[in-house]
Amino acid sequence: MSISDRFSMSGKTVLITGASSGLGRHFALVLAEAGATVIAAARREDRLAGLVEEITSAGGKAVAVVMDVSDDESVIKAFDAAEAEVGTVDVILNNAGIVTRSNSLDLTPDQWDAVMNTNLKAVWRVSQEAAKRLIAAGKPGNIINTASILSFRVTASNLTYAVSKAGVVQMTRALALEWARHNIRVNAIAPGYVETDLNRDMLQSEHGKALIKRIPQRRTGELDELTGPILLLASDASSFMTGETITVDGGHLVSSL
Repeated sequence: MSISDRFSMSGKTVLITGASSGLGRHFALVLAEAGATVIAAARREDRLAGLVEEITSAGGKAVAVVMDVSDDESVIKAFDAAEAEVGTVDVILNNAGIVTRSNSLDLTPDQWDAVMNTNLKAVWRVSQEAAKRLIAAGKPGNIINTASILSFRVTASNLTYAVSKAGVVQMTRALALEWARHNIRVNAIAPGYVETDLNRDMLQSEHGKALIKRIPQRRTGELDELTGPILLLASDASSFMTGETITVDGGHLVSSL
């Protein structure tokens, strides 16, 4: 098999949650360009329609399904819709996530639940739904979870996000162990600070500028710098990898304390 064939996504179907913006949108464009049929899942139908139009106009294949990852019925309906369009989904990219910045003394139970339901519980629920369908169809599968460098380190006033992303890494390991016998791989990508709509204002603040000085490469990442790692995890090039988390952070995690 040639190197280009090994990283090809031709013939694979990929469902991406949180595909309407940020990392999810970038992953959808990359994997479609690599040959995958992309199922773009999110709550914002108008943005999904624009993404699908961009992919198909470039010669790729994509469909949109509405999915609220925190709503179990919505998850099931989205998988039903995806299967009706393209059959059983091969690759799942759990990317949907939210951030609530709050001092832990002021954090409310509703804030805690909102972040945990989206960033952690939904990763399990979407993965479980995908795995059940893959096993029933007798097909191998590949699940990729979006973790974070805050899975391993912490920042002030970010308790819920850090805890949820730490849980994603441990869930990745646990599911990889349990589902290996079904030929379902589970890995994660842990980006450092890559500028998106979600964090742009923070990174441009004085706090953000001080944070960037702590990154050994002295800069934030660009979306395209996640392209290689996500292609590795999504393609057959990583066929002997499971339970792993790839960090892409400009050396942030190895910065001096």
